[in-house]
Order: sequence, then structure tokens, then C-alpha cells
Amino acid sequence: MRLRIRKSRLSGSVEIPGSKSHTIRAVAIASLAEGTSRIRKPLVAADTLAAVNAYRLLGAGIDCHDDEWTVRGVAGKPRVPDNVIDVGNSGTTLYIALGTAALVDGTSVFTGDEQIRSRPAGPLIRALNDLGAKVESTRCNDKAPILVRGPIRGGNIALDGSKTSQYLTSLLINCPLAERTTSVEFENAIEKPYIEMTIAWLTEQGIKIERDGFRWFEVHGKQRYRAFDKPVPADFSSATFFMCAAAVTGSEITLTGLDPNDTQGDKAVVDILRAMGAEVEWVDLFYPYSQSPAHKLTGNAPSPPHEVEVGRGLRVKGRRLTGGEFDLADTPDALPALAVTACFAEGETRLVNVAQARLKETDRISVMRQELLKMGGDIEELPDGLVIRGRSLRASDVDGHYDHRVIMALATAGLACEGEMRISAAEALSVTFPTFVELMQSVGAEISIEA
Repeated sequence: MRLRIRKSRLSGSVEIPGSKSHTIRAVAIASLAEGTSRIRKPLVAADTLAAVNAYRLLGAGIDCHDDEWTVRGVAGKPRVPDNVIDVGNSGTTLYIALGTAALVDGTSVFTGDEQIRSRPAGPLIRALNDLGAKVESTRCNDKAPILVRGPIRGGNIALDGSKTSQYLTSLLINCPLAERTTSVEFENAIEKPYIEMTIAWLTEQGIKIERDGFRWFEVHGKQRYRAFDKPVPADFSSATFFMCAAAVTGSEITLTGLDPNDTQGDKAVVDILRAMGAEVEWVDLFYPYSQSPAHKLTGNAPSPPHEVEVGRGLRVKGRRLTGGEFDLADTPDALPALAVTACFAEGETRLVNVAQARLKETDRISVMRQELLKMGGDIEELPDGLVIRGRSLRASDVDGHYDHRVIMALATAGLACEGEMRISAAEALSVTFPTFVELMQSVGAEISIEA
């Protein structure tokens, strides 16, 4: 599949879909809980459906409808899967579900696509083994396929977090169901907002955790999860591409559904774009009552006719952009879109402290340099990031490398270039943002899909 993009001027508003990170955590916690949970407005995409599949195999009953998922939990006792758990392209699902499988008195087998089978899991494997499970990589390389036999008991461990925060998230979610207390000495913490996201979920559940910043965590055992009914916040990672598209095209658009108080790491893009010169602000939104969510739900006629409801939106307006230095240790998923944005900024931009971007669906540092060079970019690769010197890009045929964030970032670049741009290997949009093209079209982007 290829995308075709032409230079565009954007306008209007767009509702951002639900957060992948929140949706997968919701599926895991609801699956481990007692009773029936309802997850409203989940992200429906390949990564989140991989989590649904994994937790079904681990014993949860999950019914999926577009706007609501119903989850019948296992009350803290996941079962031995009756098949191999294939997580597709979802690293978050792999790491969190490995911890869940380690609660099971039996063997589980995990695999995934080619990219997942190249992603490291060594620190988590060793941590689970130290807690009493027997976990091994079938190829002895700390990568999937992985065999897991539990149960974990608890104990004192050290964990290296320099590759991803998801190792710790797995332990924080699953260790409350172990027999004993688990103490984690956590080293080289990155992606801290995502750790805070996990802690927020656990705090809401009443799970008892003690901590010393990001250096030490103690999780008490023999706890339990409760059923819940809540909506999934919109995804700042997905919103990043719309924010950056407005910034590089000099357009003005409003993004709805986002929570300014959310813990998502990519919320930092708001401040980064402001620092680069874009106008980004939270605004009050007024809906005619007949268009409001409450009216659509009840079907009641408005009374009086002019009655309105208030929402919040993020308005982004492109201005003259200038470069700067930005630490992306906590926001690695923003690297591709910000690399594109930096190409349209005056002066030099340094995106640094984000070596873990090399361990995502692709080596995103190398891939973004490679593709932006095809478009005439002036870009230098660092061990932990990129140096970009602003200059006009030209439309070109580029490779999306089957990486959803690379594809969307390159599409963003195409919206600001003269001529027609084509992006190959674009099938991976389904991983986290299957409606990307449709929503871009809704705000005026000249973008289309061809087989």
C-alpha cells in the first residue's frame, strides 16, 4: 500500500482517537480484575486488538464493539493459554502480558512479527526469573519467541530501564497479584511519564505501592483489581502528527478529545512546538446542543434551542519556526514527527537523549535520516538522536519501512512540499492509527491511499 500526498492547507477541527498506551493498560487491568469492566472509547487498532487477543488467551472474556469493550476478568488468576500468544507488532502487549503469564502455574509461549522478534526483552526476562518464574528466549538471544512458566512469588530485584519503561510497567501491573512483596531497584529510568501513567492506573485501583522517585518501588503482594467503567483519553502520540502538520504548513486546526492533565509523555510536544515558535493553546469549545455528545446519546430535543455545552480543545497555528535542542528521553515516539518539523525550522535543531528510538519498530534515528535525505534534508545522525539544519524539503518517493510513526511523519512532511509525494510500505498505519488518512482528509489534507 502507498500513500500519495500533495501540499495542503489545513483548517477545521479533528477528534483525536483514544490512547494506545491507556487502552492496553485498561485491557490488562480489566482482564486481571474481579467482575466485569467497561472500557469506553478505546483505540481500535492492531496493537490494542493484539492485547485483546493475548488476554483472551490468558482467560479473560472480552467483547469488542467500536465504542465500548466489555471485559470479564479472571479475578487475579490468569489461565494457561491453549495456543501461542502472537502479539503482532505490539511491544507494549508483549512486555505487559509476559508479566501476566508469569502469574500462571503453567507454560505460555509468546511470539510476534519480525519487528517484535528483534526487540530486546532481556532485563524483563531476568527480573521475572529472579521473582521465581522460568522464562527463556527460544533462540537464547533475549528476544521473542519467549517461553514463560510461573508463578512468580515476589522478592528483591534490580531492573535496568535504559531500553524502555515497559519492563517496569509490566512488573507494577502484575506483581500486586504475587504471593509476596516485590521490591525493585530501578536503574536508568527513561520514559518517566509512562511510568506515571501506570502508577495513576494502580492508584485509582487502590493498589498499594511505595516508591522513592524513579529509583525504587515496592509492590505489596496478595492484592486485587476491581472492575471499572471509564473512557480512554485521546492519544497525544497520534495528536503529534496533526500538531506538527499545522506547524509546518502554516495552518490552524483544533484538536479535540485531549486531556491537558493527562500523564502521556507526548504531551510534551505542546511545549516543544511552542518553543519552536508555533502558537499552541488550550481553548474552550462551544457545541450547539444538537451536536453535543449528550444530545447524540439521549436524542432529546434541545431546550432552549440555543443551549450549549462546553468542551476543551488544543488549537495549533503555524508560525515561523526556529530550531532548538530538545531532550526526548521521555518522548521517544515523537522523534519522527519532530525530525520533520525541524526540517522546516530556521537554524539547527538537536533531538537528543533518545537512543531507545533505535529499538522501536525500526531504528527510527537511522530511518528518519535516510528518508529525509531523499527529500533534500540536511540531517546528521548521533548515537542518541539527530541534528537537523532547516532547509526546504522537496516531494520525493520515500519508504515507510512498515513503521506507523515513520509513515505518518513522512506524510506530514509531504503536506508542506511542492509536488506529489509517495510513501511505500504504508500498511502499518493500522498498528495504532487506522483512521489517520480519513482524519487528515477531514481537515483539508490532500492525501490518499493506493494499493
